[in-house]
Amino acid sequence: MTSAPDFPEEFCPFSGVWQNGAHYFPVRVNWENTDAAGIVYHSNYLNYAERARTEGLRLLGVSQTAAIEELGVAFAVARAEIDYFRPGRLDDLLIVETTIARLGGSIMDMEQTIWRQDERLATIMVRVACVTVEGMKATRIPPPLRALMKDLVSA
Repeated sequence: MTSAPDFPEEFCPFSGVWQNGAHYFPVRVNWENTDAAGIVYHSNYLNYAERARTEGLRLLGVSQTAAIEELGVAFAVARAEIDYFRPGRLDDLLIVETTIARLGGSIMDMEQTIWRQDERLATIMVRVACVTVEGMKATRIPPPLRALMKDLVSA
């Protein structure tokens, strides 16, 4: 093979799936994710959550690059609160479950739970702000983006 296969842009088997109002994103724990004790280093849970949020939005049709280039907005984490329950370990297959708890004018509150099968490893409450690219000031979530997310807000 001389080049990568030509997949359609919308095809990405690693983006997870939206199901019943929640996004589920798989993550495999690799050596680079663990500390000297062989467990997932605490800050890596934030990395897993970020990837899950990005891929969940991508599956909804929200391209962060397009939001920046065409709408002049970006999403920035304004707050994150993490509760740890059990350690993840090398080779574990984890699932990051993401729900949109609240969709405000310029913010989204998301709850992200990281699971290993039926064991909850961590829960992260994340507040994401929509900001202008120039100036990084809070701004309303543009209507085209809001329309893609509004039906997923948890009841």
